[in-house]
Amino acid sequence: MATHMSRCRTWGRVQRFGIAAYRKCSSGSGYPNISLSAPLPGIPKPVFAAVDSHEQCETKITTLENGLKVASQNKFGQFCTVGILVNSGSRHETKYPSGIAHFLEKLAFSSTAQYGSKDEILLTLEKHGGICDCQTSRDTTMYAVSAEVKGLDTVVSLLSDAVLQPRLLDEEIEMTRMAVRFELEDLSMRPDPEPLLTEMIHASYYCPERMVLAGVGIEHEQLVACARKYLLNVKPVWGACTPTNVDLSVAQYTGGIVRMDKDMSDVSLGPTPIPELTHIMIGLESCSFLEDDFIPFAVLNMMMGGGGSFSAGGPGKGMFTRLYLNVLNRHHWMYNATSYHHSYEDTGLLCIHASADPRQVREMVEILTREFIQMAGTAGEMELERAKTQLKSMLMMNLESRPVIFEDVGRQVLATGKRKLPHELCDLISNVTASDIKRVTTKMLCSKPAVAALGDLTEMPSYEHIQAALSSKDGHLPRMYRLFR
Repeated sequence: MATHMSRCRTWGRVQRFGIAAYRKCSSGSGYPNISLSAPLPGIPKPVFAAVDSHEQCETKITTLENGLKVASQNKFGQFCTVGILVNSGSRHETKYPSGIAHFLEKLAFSSTAQYGSKDEILLTLEKHGGICDCQTSRDTTMYAVSAEVKGLDTVVSLLSDAVLQPRLLDEEIEMTRMAVRFELEDLSMRPDPEPLLTEMIHASYYCPERMVLAGVGIEHEQLVACARKYLLNVKPVWGACTPTNVDLSVAQYTGGIVRMDKDMSDVSLGPTPIPELTHIMIGLESCSFLEDDFIPFAVLNMMMGGGGSFSAGGPGKGMFTRLYLNVLNRHHWMYNATSYHHSYEDTGLLCIHASADPRQVREMVEILTREFIQMAGTAGEMELERAKTQLKSMLMMNLESRPVIFEDVGRQVLATGKRKLPHELCDLISNVTASDIKRVTTKMLCSKPAVAALGDLTEMPSYEHIQAALSSKDGHLPRMYRLFR
């Protein structure tokens, strides 16, 4: 009852004097009308520490006497990420030992000259709160460890041993063979075909000159000292002899098609069946990440719908991309349409992946070829600015993570011997114009297409017809006339 009477008195006061007067009278503070954004009177002005943004992102690089590069960027925190990147991957394999890079990735951080098993390595890292990982791509192999800064000496010693002194025991190789076989079987059974299509559309030498020791979150001089101690005069387990019969051929982009007829009707993660789909990926040659045109291609990819447009950044931010507006919004029978940009040291590939019912494969391919042709048109000002802003936002968001900074530092130094800072990349993105987009697209359309197809390919057009559509003015496939349907 008392509470009810209090509420009535409060409401009567609000009706008589208004809400503003009520707030002034009801406040227990001596400063009821001061905005939260204004400083309080009588309180000294706070002084904050200032940090130069350029100095904060500075990457220091040192080259040792044996050619090994040491690169680091300091970052506040108790933990650091340190690793060795090697300019070696599946692209450097000759035809006979295909798959060696995948085996080395699985064998990483196993028994070494210093450690008897992987368990010993993990227990050593556990003392410093550390974890380890190895990843291989088509042109880079990366051994990385994240641990406390005070354990840096142990971490670099362990990395040196894992990279240069592996034992490669028979039982470890057999376990790796079983793991790789399982992964390949799993890859062919996965409902998501994108990893398999990426492999289909793309048809190792460990020496100091091809290696970078990179670190984030540690002092550069401390990392250099550890590098001299554990990586300068260490002989690898395979010896110091020069390998014979080294494949020195240069990779050439040729285009082509890879088809895999497969029954996709029973692919399902659970009792609910997934519609039977045919998956197509079409790509054209773009450029190397060392070329100036790499930035315009990255903006073009974002404009089309790449870069994980439906992930971070808020729902709906990918709904203004071309593949959403021109493809998914107009053709309800298409299940997805996404662009990807793969770039390497000597070439690159801009791809579009789409899925549809097997009976509509020909129409889907024609829609994709038409989108490639329309890329050469003039980009709208708002469309271009949105793509550039989204690319810069994604870049800066990713570089908030220490492991991503480590990979960015290592890959750039490995490829170019230096690193472009984030603000420099943002300036390059801001300078991209509509004429740049048109120029790189026109150049890209002169290359032969690379095509990967998976599923029921009965209605799949021929490679010659796809190539003819990409050489036409409107992107239409040549018409086919049948006596019987």
